[in-house]
Amino acid sequence: MTNRIDYAKISPVGYKAFGGVYVHVQNSSLSKDLINLVYLRVSQINGCAYCIDMHSRDLLKSGIEIDKLVLVPVWRNAGAVFSPRECAALAWAETVTRVAETGVPDVDYEAASAAFGDKELADLTYAIGLMGAFNRLGISFRTPPAAAAPARAA
Repeated sequence: MTNRIDYAKISPVGYKAFGGVYVHVQNSSLSKDLINLVYLRVSQINGCAYCIDMHSRDLLKSGIEIDKLVLVPVWRNAGAVFSPRECAALAWAETVTRVAETGVPDVDYEAASAAFGDKELADLTYAIGLMGAFNRLGISFRTPPAAAAPARAA
């Protein structure tokens, strides 16, 4: 994959604006691992290789078990691998990411709001929206994943 443009360098003000949302989410009451699980799931749904690679690496660095990491795409069938709060976040991430298909039904909102307070749910939704935007940038401009670096160098 060849990178089309480096959007962060071409438009640093826009990139910095997204960075402000990223910092807000990182400073929220949501755990870093929960945020990274959501970032990973959103990126999987959207098919962003760069972001899947990055958030998988972030989760591995934070100590997530490989068994849990590989089950993120099928978290609903993973038994007790994911906590109820993680399941609620992943379900919310899926319905919000697929908003054109789901319309984010009341039952999904009720389930998410049962697991998260209003501010947490707003911050979680900021995280989902932010990752969706970053996925669109990564895919549109063909940002290569770190795992592809050795192949590019060869």
